[in-house]
Amino acid sequence: MKSISIPYAGLYSPTNERDRVNAVSLLNLIQNHEDAFCRSRIQGHVTASAFVVNPAHSHVILTNHAKLDCWLQLGGHCDGERDPLAVAQREAREESGLTDIRVARPEIFDIDIHQIPEHHDTPAHQHYDIRYLLVAEMSEPLRPSVESHDLAWVPLSRLAYYTDKPSVLVLSHKLETL
Repeated sequence: MKSISIPYAGLYSPTNERDRVNAVSLLNLIQNHEDAFCRSRIQGHVTASAFVVNPAHSHVILTNHAKLDCWLQLGGHCDGERDPLAVAQREAREESGLTDIRVARPEIFDIDIHQIPEHHDTPAHQHYDIRYLLVAEMSEPLRPSVESHDLAWVPLSRLAYYTDKPSVLVLSHKLETL
């Protein structure tokens, strides 16, 4: 499939129909809504996250997300910042406590659009999540933030034991295609 240039985020190379549909939906959001990167756009907004893997690509850091109570990749809201790669890097450092996290590749690794359930005063809405592939050494200790119940370096071979979410399981398939 043909690569798609996503404003502010970089180049994305869809590998299947899911990828293409998500990229087109994200592109439409960014082109048609000036506030696409702001969480105040309650119908849906851009978020950024990172699959932080070790150099051998055999493990990934997952967080047991406190609010959603499930294992996910690191990430968060852009809050108006139009550089999702910078947001993904910042969130990865803040949520893991790691200081040495590097960009494995500057291109968009994955785009996922998912529903966020209602929580307190915030109604249900969609996250248009732009994901990047980052790398860190497993020797530095993980330090969970207040947003997490726990953090773990999860072997990719055991990913399905931590989550059944296709939006996280996609990591294994995407790494194979690199």
